[in-house]
Formats: sequence, C-alpha cells, structure tokens
Amino acid sequence: MAIKWINYDQLDASAKLASDAPADLTKVMTAERVQKYSAKMAAGMDFNYAAKNVDDTILGDLQKLADEAGLVEKFEALYNGEVINTGENRLVLHHLTRGQLGNKVEKDGVDKRAFYVEQQSRIAEFAKKVHSGEIANEKGEKFTTAVQIGIGGSDLGPRAMYLALENWARVNGFLKMQAQFISNVDPDDAAGVLANVDVAHSIFILVSKSGTTLETLTNEAFVKDALKKAGLDPAKHMIAVTSETSPLAGNSDYLDAFFMDDYIGGRYSSTSAVGGAILSLAFGPDIFARFLSGAAEEDKTATEKDILKNPDLLDALIGVYERNVLGYGSTAVLPYSQAMSRFPAHLQQLDMESNGKSVNRFGEPVDYVTGPVIFGEPGTNGQHSFYQLLHQGTDIIPLQFIGFKESQQGVDVDIQGSTSQKKLCANVVAQIMAFAGGKADDNKNKNFAGNRPSSIIVGEKLTPEALGALLAHFENKVMFQGFAWNLNSFDQEGVQLGKVLAKKVLAHETDGALKAYSDLFEI
Repeated sequence: MAIKWINYDQLDASAKLASDAPADLTKVMTAERVQKYSAKMAAGMDFNYAAKNVDDTILGDLQKLADEAGLVEKFEALYNGEVINTGENRLVLHHLTRGQLGNKVEKDGVDKRAFYVEQQSRIAEFAKKVHSGEIANEKGEKFTTAVQIGIGGSDLGPRAMYLALENWARVNGFLKMQAQFISNVDPDDAAGVLANVDVAHSIFILVSKSGTTLETLTNEAFVKDALKKAGLDPAKHMIAVTSETSPLAGNSDYLDAFFMDDYIGGRYSSTSAVGGAILSLAFGPDIFARFLSGAAEEDKTATEKDILKNPDLLDALIGVYERNVLGYGSTAVLPYSQAMSRFPAHLQQLDMESNGKSVNRFGEPVDYVTGPVIFGEPGTNGQHSFYQLLHQGTDIIPLQFIGFKESQQGVDVDIQGSTSQKKLCANVVAQIMAFAGGKADDNKNKNFAGNRPSSIIVGEKLTPEALGALLAHFENKVMFQGFAWNLNSFDQEGVQLGKVLAKKVLAHETDGALKAYSDLFEI
C-alpha cells in the first residue's frame, strides 16, 4: 500500500481530538490510574503517562490518528530504505546502526547494515589497540585521554552519552580513557580543554561528515598548533570520523579514518561512528555494544501498531495533542539524574532541529503549530531555578521526567531516616503530584492551580542499555511527531543561512546593516 503524506489538519482524527475534553488532573489522579497508564519500554523501563491530560476516549482517538496517518507504516518504510528525507532525497538509516528491523537495505550497491557493522568493528579493533598500547604516542606511551572535536550532532549527543556513563563506568571498572569535547569556535573552548589535558597522551577525534565544517576545521587547526608547539606530530595524535568522499578520508594527517554517510543526520548519529569512536575509546567496545543493544530493543517496540504497547509513539501522540489541541508551546525535559545533565541539550537539537518547520515535506506552508521549544535541567537543581514558572506561571508547560530507583555509583549516606537517592526519588514523585493536583489557598501567592501535565520514564539504574533505550525513545518520538505533522524531520535548512552570511562577513563582502554589525566587532 502506497504511503499517503497528509497534513495534520486534514486528518479526520485531528478534528475529533479537538472536540475531546481534556482530563482534569486535579480530579482524576488515583492509584489505579497511575498503575494503568503505563507502557513497557526496553531495558526494564516504564513510560508512565498518568499525569497527562488524557483519558480512554482521547487515547482511542490518538490511536485513530496513528492509524489514519499511517505512522507505524511510515516508520516501516523508513527502516526498509525508502527515501524519507525528501528535502535532500536521502534515506534515513540511523536505526540500521543498531540492528536490522526490516528488509536488507542497499544503496549504491552497498549493504548499509554491513557497512555500519564494518565501521563498528574497525573502531572496536582500533580502540582495543589503543587500550593495549599497540597504538601509542611517539614515545610508545599509552594514550590516556580522547578529545572529540565536532559541533552540533558531532558533539551534543556523544557528549551527553559520555557524561551519562562516565561515573557508572568508573565504579564498574570500564573507564578506559577520560573524554573531553571541543565544539565552540570560541577559542576559549579549545584553549580551556587543552589546558586541562596532557596533550602528549591525548588522541583527538575530528568529526565532520563533509570534512568542511568551519568551526570543526578551525578547532582542528587550533589543536594542531598546540601539538606542534609541544613538539608533537599531529598526525600521530589524530583520527577522523567522516564520509568516505570527504577530504579527511585517506589523509595521511590522521592515524585512521572511520566512516559515516549522508543517510544519518548529525543529531541522529550517536549510535554511528560519531558516537562509536569516542564511546569505544572511553569505555571499551563492549560497553558501546550494550548501548546499541538497548537502542535496538527500544526500536522494536516502536514497530507496534497498538499505541498502548508503543511508548515512543504514545509519547509522540500525547505531545501532538498537547501542542495542537491544548496549545502548549514548550516541553521541559527533567532528568532526576546528574549523569544526564547534558541530555536535555541533546534533545533540544534533536527535537527543534528536526521539527522546527513551518512548511510540510512538500514545501507547502502548514496552518497548524509544529515542534515545541525544548529545555531542561537535571533535578533537583531545576526545582531551585525555573520550577516557579512551571508551577505558577501563566504558561502551562508539559514536563517529561526521567528517574531511576538506584544511583549509578552505589555511594550514599543515610540522613534523617533516608538516603540521598531516596530523597531524589521522593522529590520527583512529589513534583508530579504537585503539578497535577495543585493546592488551594486563600493566599493567592500560595495557591497552585494544578492540572499541569507530566510524564515520567522510570528505570532501575542508568546503565548502557537504559541509556540506549532512552536515546532511541526520544529519536523515535521526534520521528513520529514529524510524520504526524507531515514534516521532513531529517533536514535542517534553517541552520544554513547564518553560515552563508558568516562567510560573507569573514570575506568582507558586506554592506548595510550586516557591515555595521561587523564593524561593532572590528572584523
């Protein structure tokens, strides 16, 4: 059956949803509801949506929306190798980096799953040689630090994943090398990292699919200059992650090069060589494989047509309902885990670069709102920052909590009858109910209206498998929402104009206001 790409407002189910009365969380929150409104995720996690403004009627209509729009069928077409990125006429294959969901996918005579596995194997062998000292610095000494040089998807995802597992790996004996990241073209970024690493024992990973990314190449030059000043040969301290056709491939300036392709967008690249190189060097290839396994397991749940058994699709549909029916313009991602401190930043790019569109996949303007603003911080820090607005501000902002029953490091202390981890978990539970139920008070400064929706993903512990499943969950959520809104979630033309103008500024090809702004900085 041919796929039909239909705008959200042309779906019959969208009109039905608009007529449904949202559940009032100040009245419906019961123990039975909390137990019922939960969907199983991979790695033993659960997606609980009891504190969302949905009921069985709305869930039924969301199922109709999914069926009418063919959301699961569109995912099936994607992983079977159809051209889903219509803006750039490309396949979308990040799922293939962690497993084969459907048919064999070939492009230009290449089995793409085999290609990704080959790169993973090459990276694994390279990492093992670095760890054993077979690949070493010029004095034959082991590398102790890996530094990733990249920006956007070449930084945000891998950095968030590394930080999420760093302490877990340390206490479990899997931390092979420290990792650092250089991304901003601001020279203070590179200088700050280089001042805090031993460059003689550092291996640098240059990540650029095209091999022409301005910020990344600028930072590469910065690093090479530092290596030369230290009397070191940059070619013996650098590897590249790039495409096979880029100027970085087969270049003697690098110890080795590992490959990605045009079918994996930067923000979806953490499970490709982009994340594989740094994570395999930092933790070992076996841990990276466990991370991929968690993502693959979650991907399988995303093939379920029953939305109540498909947490990725269900989360996406509830988000569509909140955005298009309830009119909520933002979503806060609130991990109650310090290890996930950069996960919201990764999701900002993933979501806002994918679905920050005002035209559909055919370039036609849409008459409905699309992607929300994403922001967040780990709890409990956020409680002492922006939760005031979340509780009592004029805007209602849906919340996505993430929490774990156990800490990663197993180090805790009993204070006033409970451990730090129990206090952390108590806080997230309390916040869910405070947002949902509110509190009446004659003193309006102390009155909480409540009925502020949230969901929570609950896991036992943040492990490589759980992290992979979380990453896949949000990648799939964004994909399904893009399908529902009839967007192309896999190009990002909105980031290009600024790059073009920056090049004009540097070439002094400016006039008018652009020149005036350039003059402010004496460029």
